[in-house]
Amino acid sequence: MSVQSLTQLMPAYARDIAVNLTNLAEETLLTEQQKWGTFLSCAHAVGVADVIQHIEAASAPILSDEAADAARSAAAIMAMNNVYYRSLHLMHNQEYASLRASLRMNVLANPGVPKLDYELWSLAVSAINGCGLCLDSHEKVLRGHGMSNLQVQAALKIAAVVNAISSVIRGKRT
Repeated sequence: MSVQSLTQLMPAYARDIAVNLTNLAEETLLTEQQKWGTFLSCAHAVGVADVIQHIEAASAPILSDEAADAARSAAAIMAMNNVYYRSLHLMHNQEYASLRASLRMNVLANPGVPKLDYELWSLAVSAINGCGLCLDSHEKVLRGHGMSNLQVQAALKIAAVVNAISSVIRGKRT
């Protein structure tokens, strides 16, 4: 399994998505770990088994076991945080925003990879999950640590394409 085999699962109507996947797999704005961690965290965020399997296989030669686990943990922790913080952002009653979350998030302090990489993966997953508050927060950290807008955009494009591929594959099952 590889990115190439994943593109072959795309029907003709999703050719643009397949081409975008190939192009993003070859992009050089991000380090290999940043890029493949973004792919992996996004695949886990969307949760389509076929996509996860292909991206796990494609990223395995590049990501250490620790980095792969960190990418998976970004998907897991942001699944929780994106729902919680998006809710606070959307609710008119601002009292909830002043309450302590009391949700365990220890992985954020020591994710097992450079903090910048983890922030990038969290940003991409937050894009998939639609949490504007988290997107703004992670983008601010990334830009504050010298990541360019083109690098941030690359992660967002990976999130968009992984989401689209997953949507197409889900649709083929029905």
